[in-house]
Amino acid sequence: METITFDEFLKVELRVGKVIDAAEFVGARKPAYILHIDFGEEIGVKKSSAQITALYRPEELIGRLVVAVVNFPRKQIGPLMSECLVTGFHNKNGDVALCVPDKSVPPGTKLL
Repeated sequence: METITFDEFLKVELRVGKVIDAAEFVGARKPAYILHIDFGEEIGVKKSSAQITALYRPEELIGRLVVAVVNFPRKQIGPLMSECLVTGFHNKNGDVALCVPDKSVPPGTKLL
């Protein structure tokens, strides 16, 4: 495992956002959802593609808090310009479980 310095870690903007819309990503090569995530006043709403269809349905994602990297460059994913990277962990089947705060925190809160 490669090590990084604390200063390098601080450059990664891991923020909490609230999912305000989730829909099937029609035309994606792998099953995915398009998420619209509100990161609060400072950052606003960003879009992301998330391959989380095995463990989540769109309607249960609405209102849910997620953790995402918000300072990566935008990335074209098919017809979608992804603006953030939603974080998660693969379970033993390879399905992605979202990385989420276990208590309510305001959208835009930075991971420390």
